[in-house]
Amino acid sequence: MPDSWLNKVNWTQDGLVPVVAQEAETGQVLMFAWMNREALRQTVATGEAVYWSRSRKKLWHKGEESGHVQKVKEIRLDCDEDVLLITVEQIGGIACHTGRHSCFFQKLDGKNWVDVEPVLKDPNEIYKK
Repeated sequence: MPDSWLNKVNWTQDGLVPVVAQEAETGQVLMFAWMNREALRQTVATGEAVYWSRSRKKLWHKGEESGHVQKVKEIRLDCDEDVLLITVEQIGGIACHTGRHSCFFQKLDGKNWVDVEPVLKDPNEIYKK
């Protein structure tokens, strides 16, 4: 597949684009991450979410260690062509490395952040290294 479709994305100076992952079934926002051209290319080719890890400086196939892969249902580009929204089926029901369903589990209550989602699985059981 020619790369012309990748050129439509307004990449940052670092060659990245922000990505919001939304659960297809519920519409819940699961996580935020980044993709580079290769991550987006691999996501499209495999049908599973592949991100760019800024901290590890490498491609990160979501679920490569945990088994909690994201099967991509749809990819959308926003009106400014600088943010992606991917709708996914979250395998295993856990998107967050903390063992929760969503990475957005903290809610501001007054001036305090409160955990509003339970840990579904101990991260030490998920990431055995």
